[in-house]
Amino acid sequence: MNHIKIFIELTRLNKPIGFMLLFWPCSWGLALAYVLNRDLNTFFYFLLLFFLGSILMRSAGCIINDVVDRNIDKKVQRTKNRPLASGRITVLKSLLYSLLLCIFAFLILIQFNMITIVLGFISMFLAFSYPFMKRITFWPQFFLGLTFNWGIIMAWTSMINGVSFDIFLLYFAAIFWTLGYDTIYGLQDIVDDEIIGMKSTSIKFKNSPKLFVGFCYSLSLILMFLLFKEFFGSNFFSLIFLLFIITLFYQIFIFNLNIPKSCLKAFRINNLSGSLLFLSIMSLAY
Repeated sequence: MNHIKIFIELTRLNKPIGFMLLFWPCSWGLALAYVLNRDLNTFFYFLLLFFLGSILMRSAGCIINDVVDRNIDKKVQRTKNRPLASGRITVLKSLLYSLLLCIFAFLILIQFNMITIVLGFISMFLAFSYPFMKRITFWPQFFLGLTFNWGIIMAWTSMINGVSFDIFLLYFAAIFWTLGYDTIYGLQDIVDDEIIGMKSTSIKFKNSPKLFVGFCYSLSLILMFLLFKEFFGSNFFSLIFLLFIITLFYQIFIFNLNIPKSCLKAFRINNLSGSLLFLSIMSLAY
């Protein structure tokens, strides 16, 4: 039982917000594709595959992140008790777990068409490069946005077998959404990160975090308005999309740089945000 507990902590399966934030962009891409082709059976099957893939890849990514950051995590209050940082599991065993998870993810990936498989391999490069970004740039959250939202394009190509301007517009909108919410998340660790020399947008914009997050969310919404402009009106899409907007700006209202718990609370609201955008896109098909 102790081994299971360590594995769950190592992969953050006890914190589902992580894999849900990886999954929601996939669901957006699938929903947008479904609006075009209306293949309901394929849609639900691929939705399940992307959900399982999100869990597997996020778990593998957490392990690689912890292997890379194990000496840093020891110095940060929030992360010092993680399995690798606290010495409860070895690096070798952790890497073997990650490899096993990637194998299962590969078995899911090969259920799709060739273009989606190729994009899947590219996503693995992005995922395993991310842990190094905070050592070299103040914009690791932007790189996380590139990585976490890659599933939008993969989901689209899995249904449409090609790319389009619209799906890239949604992808770039999602990048700025991630840039905003991960900046909020990073505010929890500013004091420790500055001491040990880590970089982040949370640190770069620590004097005006609400302004920066507001800018990111606003830019994300502008891109989404461009994408969905023909669908706004007196309909369910507009109502649900309005609720999505409210959740974004509510986060800005409640988080406080000096109260780490408020930052975590605001960050977690993005699970609701993601689900609302999914429902709003799905409503376009009915």
